[in-house]
Amino acid sequence: MSRGIPLALLALTLGAFAIGTTEFVIVGLIPTIAADLHVGLPSAGLLVSLYALGVAVGAPVLTALTGRVPRKALLVALMALFTAGNLLAWLAPGYASLIAARILTGLAHGVFFSIGAVIATAVVPKEKAASAIAIMFTGLTVALVTGVPLGTFIGQHLGWRATFLAVAGLGVVALLGSLLFVPRNLPRSAPATFAQQLAVLAQPRLLLVYAMTALGYGGTFLAFTYLAPILQEVSGFSANAVGAVLLVYGVSVAFGNLWGGRLADRLGPVPALKRIFALLALVLFALTFTAHDAWLVLLTVLALGAVAFGNVPGLQVYVVRQAQRYAPRAGDVASGLNIAAFNVGIALGASLGGLVVEHAGLMHTPWLGALVVVAAYGLTALSGRLDRRDGIDDRAEGIAVAAH
Repeated sequence: MSRGIPLALLALTLGAFAIGTTEFVIVGLIPTIAADLHVGLPSAGLLVSLYALGVAVGAPVLTALTGRVPRKALLVALMALFTAGNLLAWLAPGYASLIAARILTGLAHGVFFSIGAVIATAVVPKEKAASAIAIMFTGLTVALVTGVPLGTFIGQHLGWRATFLAVAGLGVVALLGSLLFVPRNLPRSAPATFAQQLAVLAQPRLLLVYAMTALGYGGTFLAFTYLAPILQEVSGFSANAVGAVLLVYGVSVAFGNLWGGRLADRLGPVPALKRIFALLALVLFALTFTAHDAWLVLLTVLALGAVAFGNVPGLQVYVVRQAQRYAPRAGDVASGLNIAAFNVGIALGASLGGLVVEHAGLMHTPWLGALVVVAAYGLTALSGRLDRRDGIDDRAEGIAVAAH
């Protein structure tokens, strides 16, 4: 294997790390930003919603529009856009400009992961394609484990703007890595047209999976978006301690993702997803009662990390399998739309959480989030029942896919 191949993958992984950090670090900074910009917690929560909306729009729409752009040039342009968005956040004079910066950065995020997997597989031999994608996506996991708590720590001690400046610095390094080490003449498949994407959305069984994804993550982020205020205002943690709690959460997420993937391999995606959604609803409901005790809430956050992202492998496996059955020529489009559904769920969950905080109170977010996840469980059970009716046995199929 040539020296350039691992360096190209390293550039992609660093890009994924920077993007994962900027997406999720905002959760730990919401109380700080709200206080500094003199806005309420629900308004600060919109910084999560509108970023996710940018991802949801950017992934399918901009991927289709940029399909004919050379892959390396597009990757460099995306990292430039990402860096510019974070620099704008650093310099943002007020709330409106920070919102614009978040949307801009979200647009770059959506296309990065659409083309990143393609580039990763193009720079390695065919038999190493899955490993290359896995290496790139470790950037997201590492971001949750280290980037988010470190970014929160920087924001607590140097101000939230310093966090965005630090992430912009990562963006510059990833941009230079892409410029120097990603090959110029990368193959590119024909871009998915809007018509192909709409054809996938016309398949009821795929829409059912997208609804499962959106509700599962909508319920999670209804509560998770406001985890830092809960930890500070209800559990009694200091602002500095929130970063340490998020570090515990990130480590738990890393284990949960591996556990979720193995569970989906062993049981099949539907039985695994039912178990994970049931546990997730239970943990969110428990948070309503454990938030008042520092040690109990720490254990609950640990449990939340283990199940909150454990359903990603199962959902991605399941959407790929359903696409093979109901839209066999549009597997990539179907998978990409599931990433959009993930971010639609985050956007709606964070927005609904803001309404709950404003009109009912902070501690109504966990149990209401649990109810939304119960709805995801119901749709998963329905989809499994429809599979059995059609004579489909997921456990007999051996596909394993994991993506964000």
